[in-house]
Amino acid sequence: MTDRPPASRAPSAGDLGLDEALARLDRVRTPADLFGSDGADAARLYKRLARLVHPDMTGGRTGDAFARLNELWRAYTEAASPAIGTGRATYRLGARAHRGDLADLFHLTRDTGGGPARLLLKLPRDPRDNDLMRREAAALRRLRAKGDPRYRPYVPHLADSFGHVDAVTRAERQGNVLVALDGFRTLAEVRAAYPGGVDPRDAAWMWRRLLVALGHAHRAGVVHGAVLPEHVLVHPEEHGLVLADWCYSVPDDDPAGHVPAMVDRHADLYAPEVPAREPASPATDVHMATRCMTALVGDGAPEPMRAFARGCTLPAQRRRPGDAWRLLAEFDGLLERLYGPRRFRPFTMPPA
Repeated sequence: MTDRPPASRAPSAGDLGLDEALARLDRVRTPADLFGSDGADAARLYKRLARLVHPDMTGGRTGDAFARLNELWRAYTEAASPAIGTGRATYRLGARAHRGDLADLFHLTRDTGGGPARLLLKLPRDPRDNDLMRREAAALRRLRAKGDPRYRPYVPHLADSFGHVDAVTRAERQGNVLVALDGFRTLAEVRAAYPGGVDPRDAAWMWRRLLVALGHAHRAGVVHGAVLPEHVLVHPEEHGLVLADWCYSVPDDDPAGHVPAMVDRHADLYAPEVPAREPASPATDVHMATRCMTALVGDGAPEPMRAFARGCTLPAQRRRPGDAWRLLAEFDGLLERLYGPRRFRPFTMPPA
């Protein structure tokens, strides 16, 4: 993101009265004259002024001042939100929506060009991670081109990818534009909401869908490489799942074949071949997915489910199952023996 000089602060609105508000609106010539350059202070000032000069508060006497205020505010917010042009569209950058391990996600609106309205721009904080962003873009394109269209909802939709030059530092960051998802929560959030562990019957649909996501990716020739709680998104009400953050992925034509980086705080969840810098395989993803799900269930897993998990997390990569589709069929058989025929179980989460 752009490094900015110290912000100038908007004049305080705490003790502002109607007469002073009207006088200030009459004096200013540019949006910056009124709002300064500190976005948080500017928003507070706008709200205070809007309350003071709203026509409903003054018997209709301040309609012109209210219109003037909103004109200044619109110009200010447009100037504060830089436009980004690519070969496909022109976008306008918004506020940060999420801070990830190596990148930040920002709200993004499309000024020109067709496509989904709600977008996110993923930018690495360190330009040295541009290669990981390019790796993600390549993986998502490959999954869309070679994967089964029925399983596209299991991975993010890449809308665009481009180099973004910082206006101040001149550093270039590789940005990926992703279609925003509504109603999804990470497995980390689910685990935090259920500290005693999720009921295995509820975890079952998440586990099944995670195996589908992996089977889809592996058939297209891509190993995810970082199946971690923050990268697995579930939709509680609709029982949906999206496997996100493909920055660590390994295509089957990669000569090195190893996962390029690790998230250090989750070192204990990785398959042994990842820290050893050995080639990854679908069995690598199976190991990590299993560790995610057993951590989600906790001590409440029945013994047959524990035995299934032990077989998926064997230290030797070649002894682990690597076909997620066959593993899904085995898991379905296990669930039927434990709980009978499949049926929908509503799953709820506390508000975000």
